[in-house]
Amino acid sequence: MTDFIVAIPARYAASRLPGKPLRLLGGTPLVVHVARRALVAGAREVWVATDDIRIRDALQATEVRVAMTSERHASGSDRLAECADIAGWADDALVVNLQGDEPFAPPAGIRAVADTLASSGAEMATLAVHIDDAATLFDPNAVKLVRAANGDALYFSRAPIPWHRDAFAQSRDALPAGQWLRHIGIYAYRAGFLRRFSQMPPGGLELVESLEQLRALEAGHRIAVALTPEPFPPGVDTPEDLARAESILKGAEQ
Repeated sequence: MTDFIVAIPARYAASRLPGKPLRLLGGTPLVVHVARRALVAGAREVWVATDDIRIRDALQATEVRVAMTSERHASGSDRLAECADIAGWADDALVVNLQGDEPFAPPAGIRAVADTLASSGAEMATLAVHIDDAATLFDPNAVKLVRAANGDALYFSRAPIPWHRDAFAQSRDALPAGQWLRHIGIYAYRAGFLRRFSQMPPGGLELVESLEQLRALEAGHRIAVALTPEPFPPGVDTPEDLARAESILKGAEQ
C-alpha cells in the first residue's frame, strides 16, 4: 500500500458559505466528516491546515493534527505548503490535498490518487470521471480535461473539450460517442513539489481559466490523471449543498 499523508485546507471565511468547515452535518462539523474519510482511507497522517482556532478546537477530540496557517493565503495549495513546513515533511513525502468541503469523499478515491502519483512518476496526480450528459459538459463550473495516451493531462478547461466539431454544429442537447472527462478536485504531490509549486507565479492560462492546476502544466510539469474507482458526490459550497448533504447522510443512515 502506498504510504501517504492527507492534508485538508480549511479556511473559515468561505465566501458562499461563511464558516463552512464548522457548519454542522448530522450534528458534526463538516471538517470532521472530511477528516474521518481521510483516516478511513489509510493515511499515515491526517492534517488540517486552517486559519481559525475554532476549527482547531473542533478537531481536538480526533486523531487529526492541526497546523495554524496564515489568513493571507490565496489558495489551498499555498496553505498546505505552509503546513508542510510546520509539519516538517520530507521533500519526498507523498501528500494528498483533500478539499475541506468533501464530506463523502470515497476512501478508495483518496487512495487511488496517491497510488497514481506513486506509480506514474509525475509531479502531480489527480482524478477524473466520465461525463455522460450534455448539461455537465457545457457547464463552466464543471472542469473538463483531456489526457494523453499515457494518462497525463494535456489540458484542463471550463469549456467543453474536446470540441466535437461536426456533432456540436448540429446539436448540443445530447452527447455523441466520445471520451469526455470531468475533473475531480483532489490532488497528490510530493511535499517538495508542493513547496515549489506555491512559489511559482500564476501562469497566463491559470489566470484566464481560473484553474490553479494549469500553472503546473504551463510550466512543463506532468499531471497524471486516473479515473476514480468510486463516484465523488458533490461537495458543499452553498447552503443548498449543505441541505442536500444532510439528506444524503440521513439516507445512508437508514
